[in-house]
Amino acid sequence: MKKGQIYEGRVVRVDFPNKGIVDIDDRKVIVKNTIPGQKIQFAVNKIKKGRAEGRLKEVLEKSQLETRDAACSVFGDCGGCNYHTLSYEQQLELKKEQVKGLIDGVCEDYVFEGIIGSPIEWGYRNKMEFSFGDEYKDGPLSLGLHKRGSFHDILTTDDCAIVDDDYNKILSCVLNYFRSRGISYYHKLTHKGYLRHLVVRKAVKTGEILINLVTSSQFSNEVSDELVLGCEDEIAGRKEIKTEDEKEVLDGMTKSLLDLNLKGSITGIVHSYNDSKADVVLSERTDILYGRDYIYEELLGLRFKISAFSFFQTNSLGAEVLYTKAREYVGNTKDKNIFDLYSGTGTIAQLLAPVANKVTGVEIVEEAVEAAKENGALNGLSNCEFIAGDVLKVIDELNDKPDIIVLDPPREGVHPKALGKIIDFGVERIVYISCKPTSLVRDLEVLQEGGYKVEKVCAVDMFPQTVHVECVTLITRL
Repeated sequence: MKKGQIYEGRVVRVDFPNKGIVDIDDRKVIVKNTIPGQKIQFAVNKIKKGRAEGRLKEVLEKSQLETRDAACSVFGDCGGCNYHTLSYEQQLELKKEQVKGLIDGVCEDYVFEGIIGSPIEWGYRNKMEFSFGDEYKDGPLSLGLHKRGSFHDILTTDDCAIVDDDYNKILSCVLNYFRSRGISYYHKLTHKGYLRHLVVRKAVKTGEILINLVTSSQFSNEVSDELVLGCEDEIAGRKEIKTEDEKEVLDGMTKSLLDLNLKGSITGIVHSYNDSKADVVLSERTDILYGRDYIYEELLGLRFKISAFSFFQTNSLGAEVLYTKAREYVGNTKDKNIFDLYSGTGTIAQLLAPVANKVTGVEIVEEAVEAAKENGALNGLSNCEFIAGDVLKVIDELNDKPDIIVLDPPREGVHPKALGKIIDFGVERIVYISCKPTSLVRDLEVLQEGGYKVEKVCAVDMFPQTVHVECVTLITRL
């Protein structure tokens, strides 16, 4: 087998998160973006230490598991979803087996509680980050998600099925508005251009919508360049004219958005400047164009303020399922001290706080910590403390001794040194919420070596139609 060779084969299984396995000449080849049972054609693009990987070229035969049609026009080309053509029951079965296989590889004598599905499988997301670009080189302006396997190409996703229709109306409105004015997008290679991202949040319970246009500071147009030629101080003149023209354009966009007929209500439109070369949503300055820069969402009887850059679970109804299971695993909290590490905006901390003695949340994102403090006050909770900082460093400075620890780390899992310090606390019960099962199993091995036992694991599908899945794990001290 050599790089570049073309093969045909049938996908025998898909390992988490997206690794289709094809047997070719007694060699297992990983081909992503496939479904068990598909007959595919692929090109070998990597061979390393006996392992081979291939790039999918074509699906020659559908899988017998594919029993329905795609729900949007760009499915297959878009990098967002993989499982539209599987029934939701089949998606859950696939993810359940993937998670169980991973946990079985590192744990014995534990209870696997299966998988809990999302309350809704379509239109469930409460946040989408869309990118500006073009679908092909020098093509018309696009706004949507990345083409599968491409860093540059952007597909206009104006009929996305995992958000409700308000998102699609907002996307189309903004795209058509900027197309009509010929305003350029920010090119990732040259670092020139204006339009970068459009971030839309919509609370499921309250229906409030927050829209954030993210651009560089490089606003310009032909009119402003011509007008500036007669200025004595060209730099000052250019700055004044650009600011005026930019305001006019942004005011026009705001008016177009407010004229839309939406099911929800726009409570805020903001504009963030980001001149970072990294292709991520950041804010060097954020201005309010309309309303306020936050929305309110409700979970399990509590109210949460969510700003443009706050972390919050992207499936509100699914989050209620996830946190209910986590609260069940935490068990009795009466008069207990609880550490909520990687606490985000303090959602879990506040759900556990009502009968606890004290809940201490630690989170590295300062804005999330400020939001957590506001949310704690909003919900009348006086026994929550939220600290900004890296878990690895902050836990050395905490004076309280925890009775229970809740972990909800980012995708890469818990830092190995932090995990060692967590073990040293010697608490009787740890509840680990993971958005990446492969990181979870790595950390479970360390916890078991440190004197802990995995009691229960439950998968929770927060992301229907995609390859992702969350897990809640109950761990007790031997």
